[in-house]
Amino acid sequence: MTDQIQKIVAGLPDLADVTGVWAVADDRLAQGDAVFAADLGIALAKAYGDGTGQMWQYKSVNDYLLRLLATTAGRQNVTQALRLVSSVRADGTKLDRYTASLLAASHPADDLAVAFTGKATEEMRACLVHELVLRGTVVTETPGIAEWATSPHWRDHPLGWLPLTLSDVEDRPSMPSYSARGVSHSMPYDPVGSGDSTIVAGTAGPSAQETTTEATATAMAMAVANWAEESNGHIEARVFDFAEPLDVRSVPSALTALGLECLNGVGDETALSVSACVPTRVWQLLFAAASTDGAYNSGAQGAYGRLAAWQSLAGLSCTPDGGSFREVEARVGECIWHVFTADTQWFYRVAWDIGVAGVAPDHRRLAVLAATDTD
Repeated sequence: MTDQIQKIVAGLPDLADVTGVWAVADDRLAQGDAVFAADLGIALAKAYGDGTGQMWQYKSVNDYLLRLLATTAGRQNVTQALRLVSSVRADGTKLDRYTASLLAASHPADDLAVAFTGKATEEMRACLVHELVLRGTVVTETPGIAEWATSPHWRDHPLGWLPLTLSDVEDRPSMPSYSARGVSHSMPYDPVGSGDSTIVAGTAGPSAQETTTEATATAMAMAVANWAEESNGHIEARVFDFAEPLDVRSVPSALTALGLECLNGVGDETALSVSACVPTRVWQLLFAAASTDGAYNSGAQGAYGRLAAWQSLAGLSCTPDGGSFREVEARVGECIWHVFTADTQWFYRVAWDIGVAGVAPDHRRLAVLAATDTD
């Protein structure tokens, strides 16, 4: 440990502002010294990273050091970012997911091959594979990554259920971009676009019986569970069977007649806005909710966000349990999809609101997922 690192470690608890430490790391990295940033992070982790009651100065500096290394071009920076993460295990899989997202967003796949031979956990590698897939990388043709990605040894991993290429439903996902000082990504949660229809309460709807089970509601809500579990959000996930078939035009009136909590209050003064959409739009909403920030949480990042979005689609499309990805994908394509919103008290209408309705292929089952979060 150098004298400069020792001095920083010793004085860190007394700092009211840690940007000076950031600047030191910036200067050393600009000189090509990635090892210094990793050594500093490792020394800080040994001194303060016990996982309980970590002081804010440590959290701020170590996160900055990781983002600095992970987002700066150059294979040597990838190597040192992985070295730093391998020494800071307090956050477990969350840290692996976060680091994989940082690296995949900031480096060409060829430079990331070192993660599949050097210092990286199997969890990190699994996340990195799907973070790259989401960004359009053909991982099965990337030297240094293809052998691991196509090996059967990790197929029992939860992410092994996903394909190694993007599906038509996923199209081109909107992914975050990172820098040492932050993250930028779009907020796609306004669910209703062009072609909206406005329906008021009192419109006669077809006869329905609720058939929601706890397992189905849990599956449907996978993509938005983090809003309720880690932030201030709440969720409504319900399934209804209809005596008569539903079509595109009957979904809005059906929604108003189901007694949904999220639509309580819709009437002459409060409109329900509904729009038919393609499955891609629904997937985009679910993926954004699962992978990115809610009001008070950081999301599951890209790899697990992708998985959670498909788990929700499996529930919403009423796909039988245990279905393969291709079975879920086919089922999703056979459903009728709508997004909706309403100016009711249930929705917070701050930045994070989702309303999705899926009609099963037999046209007699409607699954509804609504979610909202606030700061």
